[in-house]
Amino acid sequence: QERLVESGGGLVQPGGSLTLSCAASGFTLDYFAVGWFRRAPGKERERVSCISYNGDRTYYEDSVKGRFTISREHGKNTVFLQMNSLQPEDTAEYRCARAGNCASGDNHFGFWGQGTQVTVSS
Repeated sequence: QERLVESGGGLVQPGGSLTLSCAASGFTLDYFAVGWFRRAPGKERERVSCISYNGDRTYYEDSVKGRFTISREHGKNTVFLQMNSLQPEDTAEYRCARAGNCASGDNHFGFWGQGTQVTVSS
């Protein structure tokens, strides 16, 4: 079966760092763009980052630019999100999803992982 599984979330103090992983099984992730999304309590889901199928293009929501880095390696069925200088506002459930390309609307990210919780608190 085709699956996406996120990992790497946890509790971190403000200013700390976490690396999230999005691992695919049952299909080749190299054929897909991958987005990272988050949903915080009381807020709607937002796309925080996306990477093209070959890793040549990356995109970031303004609030995470300069702090988050999305990456992938050819032949490796995993996409990463390195998160630095974390703030309480980054607290959310983070999920990854695949699409044909990053220019697609969010409705085209139709295959999702289960999510991993990130909590930033002192």
